[in-house]
Amino acid sequence: MCLILVAWRGHPAYPCVIAANRDEFHARPAAPADWWQDQPRILAGRDLSAGGTWLGLTREGRFAALTNFRGAVRRDDAPSRGALVTDILRSRDCTSRILERLHEAGANYNGFNVIFSDGERLAVYESTLGKGRELAPGIYGLSNHLLDTPWPKVQNAKSALSTALKMLPDTSATLALLRDDRPAPDELLPRTGLSQEWERLVSSAFIRADDYGTRCSTVISIDRGGGASFEEWTWNAAGAEEGRKSYKFEISGRP
Repeated sequence: MCLILVAWRGHPAYPCVIAANRDEFHARPAAPADWWQDQPRILAGRDLSAGGTWLGLTREGRFAALTNFRGAVRRDDAPSRGALVTDILRSRDCTSRILERLHEAGANYNGFNVIFSDGERLAVYESTLGKGRELAPGIYGLSNHLLDTPWPKVQNAKSALSTALKMLPDTSATLALLRDDRPAPDELLPRTGLSQEWERLVSSAFIRADDYGTRCSTVISIDRGGGASFEEWTWNAAGAEEGRKSYKFEISGRP
C-alpha cells in the first residue's frame, strides 16, 4: 500500500522534492532504478511482470508516480497501471493534455491515482472520481485513497517531510520517515475492507510482512539551478537493505 509525498514549490532551494515507498508482493520481480535502454530519457525502476513502472523521472524534469486505489472493484482483464506512468514519462504533453488523456482512458484500468509533473506544473488524477486537477504549491501525500486522505501514515509523513526539508541536501531524515514502521493506533485505523490485522500492518509508512511489504524507497530532489538527485534503496523481505542506487544529473529543459 504505497506512499508518495511531493513538496512542490515550497522550499527556497529545492522547488521539487519527492519521497516515496513502493509496497508490493516480494515474489513480483522488479528491476532497480536505472536509465532505460529502450527509453534513454527515463530514469525509473521497472516491473518485470508487465514492463511498466511505479515512479520515474526524465532528463527534462518530468516525473510521475502511481498508487492503486484500495477498495475499488477489480477486473482481472484490466491492463497494467504501470503503463500509465510510462506513457506520462514518454510524453511531451503539458499537464492539462495529460489530464485529458487520463480522463479518456482511466476507466479501462483498475482504480488508481497518479501524481505527475511536466516539469513546470504539478497535477493529480484520481480514477475513482474520474477527475484530475493541477495543484498549487504545497506538500501533498498520496497513499491508496484520494490525495491527502487523512490516514495516519499520510498525515504523519507529511508532517515529518516538512521538518526533513530543512535538512536538505542531507536526505537522512527523509529516508527515516519512509522507514517509519510504527503502526497507527487501532482507533485511528481506516476501514477499507481489510481485516483489522491487515489494516494495522499497512498503516505504517514502511511495511514488513513475509509475503508483502515495502520493496523500495525513493527520494528525488530538484534544486533551483536544475540539479537533480535520484536516490533509491531496495529492501528484502525482512526490511533490510539489499541495494542502493544514486544518480545526479542536470535537468535539460523541455524540448
